[in-house]
Amino acid sequence: MSDRAAIVVEGGAMRGVFSVGVLDVFLERAFEPFDLAIGASAGACNLASHVARQEGRNRRCYFELMTRREFIDLRRAVRGRSAVDLDWLWAALAEREPLDVAALACSPTELIVVATSARSGEPLYLRPGRDDIFDALKGSCALPGLYRGGVSVAGEPLIDGGVSDPIPVEEAYRRGARRILVIRSRPAGYVKTDGWSSRLSAAFLRKQPVVARAMRRTAERYQRAVALLHAPPGDCRIVHVAPVLPMSTGRTTQDARALERDYAHGREMAEDAIDRWRAIGKHLDSRDCHSYKSATS
Repeated sequence: MSDRAAIVVEGGAMRGVFSVGVLDVFLERAFEPFDLAIGASAGACNLASHVARQEGRNRRCYFELMTRREFIDLRRAVRGRSAVDLDWLWAALAEREPLDVAALACSPTELIVVATSARSGEPLYLRPGRDDIFDALKGSCALPGLYRGGVSVAGEPLIDGGVSDPIPVEEAYRRGARRILVIRSRPAGYVKTDGWSSRLSAAFLRKQPVVARAMRRTAERYQRAVALLHAPPGDCRIVHVAPVLPMSTGRTTQDARALERDYAHGREMAEDAIDRWRAIGKHLDSRDCHSYKSATS
């Protein structure tokens, strides 16, 4: 199917609060033009609440649960435990903010959760059902080094989807999307490089060579996605929503004031995003159409 409309959301752990602000305005404005929703890591989790139309759930998750020491405590890593305790967070969500899996199943928007296979290091594009949605989302967030538990779906061990496909815009295109709205957790001009953090992460994973190699390729995959955002195929229109102000939050930031600034900035950017989406219209000029292969060769 071609000419589908898709929303793609980048991960970034606590930086995902920016996309929460954008998505909250979309729900409030009943802006729901998307056939496909695809995200990795925190982006997938934010989209799950959004597709289920659970207004306010993402914000409460970030501000009431993810700011607690039970969730992030970097000192735990020294003791060989998970610095980011996804097990605690998932149990807390099940008790206090359960995902409406019935609404998710009934939504006309198809949700795709990006994870990475710990066996191959390649991306997995999961369309989870009621029985495996929670494991799929947890696996999509299971960043090696920060989370030390194990997650699998259908016998496939998973790690963070952002390792293999941090901004899954290319996959949205493959699935027939020709109008794509992408929400970043970094400024539009940011391009990830294979810096010291990637090399350090890979070094810590020397006992997991497949995962280490995958993490060394993350920057390359990120750069490919950003290049597509800035120069999409001729038959595709992309609305790129990214922070224009410096982000106050980092991957593990729990300061409520910093989170509030980036959440508010997301809300500010949402109105412009809606206007730009409507401006691209529903129909593309067929004279501009050409294959993705030719556009990127």
